[in-house]
Amino acid sequence: MAGEISKNDVVAVYPPKSRRLWPSLLRWIPTSTQHIIAAEKRLLSLVKTPYVQEHVNIGSGPPGSKVRWFRSSSDEPRFINTVTFDSKDDSPTLVMVHGYAASQGFFFRNFDALANHFRVIAVDQLGWGGSSRPDFTCRSTEETETWFIDSFEEWRKAKNLSNFILLGHSFGGYVAAKYALKHPEHVKHLILVGPAGFSSESDPRAEFIMKFRATWKGAVINHLWESNFTPLKIVRGLGPWGPNMVRRYTDSRFGTRSQGETLTEEESRLLTDYMYHVSAAKASGELCLKYIFKFGAFPRVPLFHSASEWKVPTTFIYGFEDWMNYEGAQEARKDMKVPCEIIRVPQGGHFVFIDNPSGFHSAVLYACRKFLRPDPDNESLPEGLTSA
Repeated sequence: MAGEISKNDVVAVYPPKSRRLWPSLLRWIPTSTQHIIAAEKRLLSLVKTPYVQEHVNIGSGPPGSKVRWFRSSSDEPRFINTVTFDSKDDSPTLVMVHGYAASQGFFFRNFDALANHFRVIAVDQLGWGGSSRPDFTCRSTEETETWFIDSFEEWRKAKNLSNFILLGHSFGGYVAAKYALKHPEHVKHLILVGPAGFSSESDPRAEFIMKFRATWKGAVINHLWESNFTPLKIVRGLGPWGPNMVRRYTDSRFGTRSQGETLTEEESRLLTDYMYHVSAAKASGELCLKYIFKFGAFPRVPLFHSASEWKVPTTFIYGFEDWMNYEGAQEARKDMKVPCEIIRVPQGGHFVFIDNPSGFHSAVLYACRKFLRPDPDNESLPEGLTSA
């Protein structure tokens, strides 16, 4: 069901940067699946823990489902790009799911520290990163959620996993929460990192977005949103100039405007390279945007409406500067019938695991103390972290 490649088996060969314009113009979007996998290998060369990369076959569609991974005459099987890190035999399993416009490699600063305590498995969701990118043909919120939830469940079956800790970031947090609602028997703890889906247009912080939407500029952007114009289409539209746009973003978000620990020159270069290739490849999973969220990242079906149905103990983790509102998680907690805690990490924004990796690791270990410590009830919140 899976083709495996070990970290030490592959030496990624990638041509040095060239300033020659003509070869780039011959290929308007200079990327491919091979480029993505090669960029992933280069980025994960920063990780010291040995790992296995595999393409896990999830078939052509979920059995009995009316929604296939794609609607066509082809029965071509699809796969989920997966990396599994070496760990002790008795370590609890931690599955990590990336957010929108990202891929599993964004956790590169976390793999070593977490692999000391968990069997860490990170995936690229269907339609993202190095996973298959089938044509996205969903036409409703329900179909779109099914696309991600059922593909993840087929991956779980192929990997024969159960009783694992599920961690999702941003949109990956939305998917992880929806998955845990549908398949709670497989998840023993849920960790939602700056999750999407818990905000509301009635939130006082949404006032600016609502006012902007009423302007002509807001109306134009809202129209583009409803037309499913995604930010990644800009990267593709720039063709061979796309990498420079991504580089400017990386240098700004994780450098000059970093909300925590800035990237080293090598980290920035490798993350930029990786981010470009996963962004510029064929549009697939990204087209979920308008079906899950309204303009302003407000969920069409807020997750706190399902809080009373929660069956899995949950920990929310937010950076102090995260633009996702932790107060939505507080509202959801009021209706939950399972243990729920909210942890805030200093010197971190929406990418808290990149901004403040040590603080993020402390939060994850505290969230999982029941599975890691002999006396979890007497363990106090690590210094610097705040409970909301």
